[in-house]
Amino acid sequence: MKKLLTSVGITAVLLSTSSLQIVAAHSDHDMSSECEVMLNYDVTVEPKKLTISEVGDEKYRIEMDKLFVNGKQVELSHQQRALVEQYSQQVSSQVPEVISLVNDTVSIASTAVSLALTPLLGDSGGDKIDEMMAGLEERIEEVAYQQGDTFYLGATESSLEDAFGEEFEKEMEELVQNSLGTMMMSLGAQMMSGDGDSFEQKMESFSVKMDSIGEEIELQIEQQADDIEARSEKLCENFKSLIVLEKQLRTEIPELANYPLVETANGTLLE
Repeated sequence: MKKLLTSVGITAVLLSTSSLQIVAAHSDHDMSSECEVMLNYDVTVEPKKLTISEVGDEKYRIEMDKLFVNGKQVELSHQQRALVEQYSQQVSSQVPEVISLVNDTVSIASTAVSLALTPLLGDSGGDKIDEMMAGLEERIEEVAYQQGDTFYLGATESSLEDAFGEEFEKEMEELVQNSLGTMMMSLGAQMMSGDGDSFEQKMESFSVKMDSIGEEIELQIEQQADDIEARSEKLCENFKSLIVLEKQLRTEIPELANYPLVETANGTLLE
């Protein structure tokens, strides 16, 4: 149980790991298809500026149609400026979508976890679960957030380590450890309160109750989950186009050759 509860937070963090994965479920005849996209740098989007950095160290930025690499402006041809502006617009439109999707997905996951475990662990146990998920949401907001008209997505290993490193793990472990006794007692009481005289009958009754809880959760979040899936699929398609555009950008502007922002998990273009 301790390992399970601790893993709840760690699993949700996978939404924004150093290899940020945007997984889209496709049509029924292509359910095995995945879209796994990696962001190699932190991204800050402002109304007229796009900044690509690593732990506060700016690699390059785009201000309208102007490009600065390592702090120095790069002279661009008319064609290059148009390409830079197009790229900036695409990244700037997609980053807010990623942040919104991450936050909405974590919110749904938090609701699902609470709905699933509160009936089994009681109100006190449910409160601890809510506290754990609230702490997780706060950490995620450190690496995927909006402040006014500024959007920030932290995707580098260092940025994520600051938010989800040893301190976060310690907080989760302490919370679970402090709550474990109460949770185990509540769970045991739920298991033994089932209908039937024998242990096997009580376990069967408990299993039926679990199935009922699962069906109730599915009914409550089904529409939200479908919406998340549709948004994920659209985002995946957008990133396919962005990868192609960025490859062209890095070819046309040698100064950007060493700073690939977006790529697939295996380092190849999506088909």
